Amino acid sequence: MRKKIIMVLLSMIVLVSVVILTFANKSIDRKASAGNKIAVVYVDGTITGGHGASGLLSESGGTDNLIKQLHEASDDASIKGIVLRINSPGGSSTATQEVGEEIKKIRAKGKPVVTSMGDMAASGGYWLAACTDKIYANPTTLTGSIGVYMPYSNWEELYKKIGVRQEKIKSGVHKDILSNDRPMTEEERVILQTMVDEIYQGFVEVVAEGRHLDIETVKKIADGRVYTGKQAKELGLVDEMGNLYDAIDGTAQMVGIHGKPKIKEYGKNNPFSMLMSTSDKAEILKTLLLQVPTENDVQSVVPMAIPEKW
Repeated sequence: MRKKIIMVLLSMIVLVSVVILTFANKSIDRKASAGNKIAVVYVDGTITGGHGASGLLSESGGTDNLIKQLHEASDDASIKGIVLRINSPGGSSTATQEVGEEIKKIRAKGKPVVTSMGDMAASGGYWLAACTDKIYANPTTLTGSIGVYMPYSNWEELYKKIGVRQEKIKSGVHKDILSNDRPMTEEERVILQTMVDEIYQGFVEVVAEGRHLDIETVKKIADGRVYTGKQAKELGLVDEMGNLYDAIDGTAQMVGIHGKPKIKEYGKNNPFSMLMSTSDKAEILKTLLLQVPTENDVQSVVPMAIPEKW
């Protein structure tokens, strides 16, 4: 009986979510059909390749999803410019490079891309920003961290203390490079350092090209440290101080849109995020979820009706 009630409640939640999303999208499409628009594409959290992690109530998009959103904004003729809202500490260098190249392709087609930094746009987050036409940051934004590192742990002594001994049958001397049960050899250290230096050089070149600075100037400030938005502006890593809406207004002026531009957001079409877009809907969803019993809950469940008005 409890399982049936759970299924009914979850079905109701999904059904209502889909209905809200459908009508919301239709309303957005009608409003967006006229006039010029600015797209806002969000880069939140760690930058990872592929699809990223997804769940029932949230979706942490990998770069596949981000690139898809950029393509949609690029192909939409009514969108005249794109604002990349970055709130990220960085992540995979390969994934970051992949998105950066897509940003450059969009700009090459004549559609400007502008960065708005949130709390943090560091390391890979700054790499993406450097690929855009203009960068806005808040004075207290943490940015920079221009550099590359490869983490490594040696647990050999710990394994000895707990009596764990690992053995491997490998095809080549370096097949278990970065193994945590033995010391790194000098030859391996040279191999890995060469890789890190190569990626770092690519990062420096992206910053130098995007910020119109020479390589040596960038290297002087690219020692891995983070800067505040204010410090970054003084160093030439940021163009303007301002929040998201300052970046949107600046992009609108850049593309010749007069007055307040229409905004089209990407990455927020999850049905549950639509439900939680206002406080009353969030409370309704929370209450519904609290009614879902677990195996350890009491035997009875009080059914809850969906309100007539949303």
